[in-house]
Amino acid sequence: QVQLVESGGGLVQAGGSLRLSCAASGRTFSSYAMGWFRQAPGKEREFVAAISWSGGSTYYADSVKGRFTISRDNAKNTVYLQMNSLKPEDTAVYYCAVRIGLYCSGYGCYEYEGEYDYWGQGTQVTVSS
Repeated sequence: QVQLVESGGGLVQAGGSLRLSCAASGRTFSSYAMGWFRQAPGKEREFVAAISWSGGSTYYADSVKGRFTISRDNAKNTVYLQMNSLKPEDTAVYYCAVRIGLYCSGYGCYEYEGEYDYWGQGTQVTVSS
């Protein structure tokens, strides 16, 4: 089992920044990718960003590209999401997730919920206008 603990969510004004963290614990694996999804009330969960085990490959949804940056610290088993220039439409519950398996190259490896094996509890991000 893998447990994911998220932190860093909160209330911020439009144009502001937040940094989300998600630490993985429990059973260890040789390697795994990590990603972020978000879900606003009444909407489907959507892909935000993902990063490979090595950190050499990153992927972003068009809606956040240029504003959000995903990174990871494997020594801490932690993934981060730096969110800048936040907009009200970024308001959502943000979930981190772990994808177990061999390296997979391409956006299609990471954009779908079904690719991931473990999920965090979610952290609320609210952006006021």
